[in-house]
Amino acid sequence: MTDASRPRIVIAYCTQCQWLLRAGWMAQELLSTFATDLGEVILVPGTGGVFTITCNDELIWDRKRDGGFPDAAKLKQLVRDVIDPERDLGHSDRKKPGVG
Repeated sequence: MTDASRPRIVIAYCTQCQWLLRAGWMAQELLSTFATDLGEVILVPGTGGVFTITCNDELIWDRKRDGGFPDAAKLKQLVRDVIDPERDLGHSDRKKPGVG
């Protein structure tokens, strides 16, 4: 698989809100989990409270629409559902005791 055919993740974050570290942490989590399965993870600075995540140009998270920020497990599930729905994420897929 060439880099051009691998999934592209874009994390747009608000510089006014100081969300660079959050965006960087989420990028790190995705790169750690999906390693060579991703073609690139891009951080895009913005303003006005923006925090969106797209995978292959599909919006998978919007802070305003979805109410805040995803935790690492949720983000990994959202990316997995776009790039490889059959993939088992191990502990990220397991329900927490007393939930659900």
